[in-house]
Amino acid sequence: MTTWNLRGTKHHVLICNGSSCMRKGGEEVTNAVRDEIARLDLDTVVHTTRTRCNGRCKDACVLIVYPEGTWYQAVTPELGTEIVRQHLAGGQVIEDAIIYEYNDAGFVAPEQTDCIVGVSKPVKEKV
Repeated sequence: MTTWNLRGTKHHVLICNGSSCMRKGGEEVTNAVRDEIARLDLDTVVHTTRTRCNGRCKDACVLIVYPEGTWYQAVTPELGTEIVRQHLAGGQVIEDAIIYEYNDAGFVAPEQTDCIVGVSKPVKEKV
């Protein structure tokens, strides 16, 4: 096991490798993203983590960029490469691939989106 020193890291990229995402190319997306990070010499400022299911299976393959809290949908190896170039290296999100962005209200979907809303989490009554 490796314990990385994350000092100076500016972005943490979570790449879903749950079963739905793997069926939609999660392994290839992971490799493409990591290869582009290495090619652009961003290894010291971008850390990647393969995750299990992130709960948005209908949007597979899902990729999440922190600390911004930007969730991308239907990520292919080509889109993953563009996310590295434009978002991680260039500071520009790819608007038409976003499921959620984080702001003061929490996670919000873009106004113009074709992604499904999904199942709401139950609200527990306070006693």
